[in-house]
Amino acid sequence: MMKKSFVAAAVLFMLAGCDNKKGAFIETVSSENDLPTTVNRFLSVIKENKLVHFATIDHAANAKKVHMDLKPETVVLFGDPRAGTKLMECNPSMGMDLPLKMLFTTNYEGNTTISYTNPEYWTLKHNIKDKQCLGIIQKMHMAMKALAKAAAKKQ
Repeated sequence: MMKKSFVAAAVLFMLAGCDNKKGAFIETVSSENDLPTTVNRFLSVIKENKLVHFATIDHAANAKKVHMDLKPETVVLFGDPRAGTKLMECNPSMGMDLPLKMLFTTNYEGNTTISYTNPEYWTLKHNIKDKQCLGIIQKMHMAMKALAKAAAKKQ
């Protein structure tokens, strides 16, 4: 009986944190534009900031190729190879999360959002403790917020 109560309490504790936005690993910004406009604005913003655009993946188009439907969903891979290289020098496993990624989605009501992983999560995931790397991660977080907000502004 005691074991079942403990398991139930643990599950409730985990579920209670599901709606907590504080310290979320995924951050989301609502766009004032449709998905194609938001993606195009984002591509312009990263170019203006002298960042490298590595790839754009259109998940909805790929789904269509296998005769499946998916609401609009696009991922843009981008970054600064100098900063990324420094982070991979701190821990090679950082290569799993680089280059940076932004996810652009549209829900069934037609609202477009931009989502990205908060880079500060990497300090936990990749056990980053080096002060220089921690500083780079903090700057990446601020930059990603600014890039998402710029892309989300009304065209």
